[in-house]
Amino acid sequence: MSQPSTSSQETVSSFGEATLARYLTDLAAKIPAPGGGAVAALHAAQAAALVAMVARYTTRAKDADNRPVVDRIIEAADAARARSLALADADAAAFTAVGAAYKLPKTTDEESATRTATINAALVEAARVPAAVVDEADEVLTLATELFPIGNPNVVTDIGAAADACRAAAASSQLNIEINVASLPAEEGDRFAPVLLRIEELVARADGLHADVVHAVRG
Repeated sequence: MSQPSTSSQETVSSFGEATLARYLTDLAAKIPAPGGGAVAALHAAQAAALVAMVARYTTRAKDADNRPVVDRIIEAADAARARSLALADADAAAFTAVGAAYKLPKTTDEESATRTATINAALVEAARVPAAVVDEADEVLTLATELFPIGNPNVVTDIGAAADACRAAAASSQLNIEINVASLPAEEGDRFAPVLLRIEELVARADGLHADVVHAVRG
């Protein structure tokens, strides 16, 4: 998350309240947010929605034996969708805080020290949000993998689409974590090393589930 530019354009207060057209207009505009961080969170939200949809199509009479698992997946996926949507808002707030921190005065040594501390705190939060998105993508991918062998085969491709959205959420979050960590002192940035390593594993799992879905479609 680099230092943002400024604009007088007013954006929506919450992604949950935005129309798709308004969101895309804001995303295309020369304004600080939304940006890649919000996109990553919304990838995770879409993945969760797809998993919940496939699960809801897996509530037929023939699915009765799996109903407890399916109901649990629906509940977990709906909760992950809500959390991911909230993280899109959190990313916009974090981005704004980074910009505000960089604008603090640095005329005196005291001001400079305060500015540096505020920037570092804002950067940590700006990295924490995409790290939380990775957590959501990880959980949703686990749900998708669990649902795959028992899900309604008529919508199996949506499980593959969910895996792809989880992959996109994680990979995009990696970029936002990396750029914030790069500006932090090593002792602050090192705390994000585990999540960066986990992203590689998550991407591999998502690719594997995508391949499994392709195999199932091809028979």
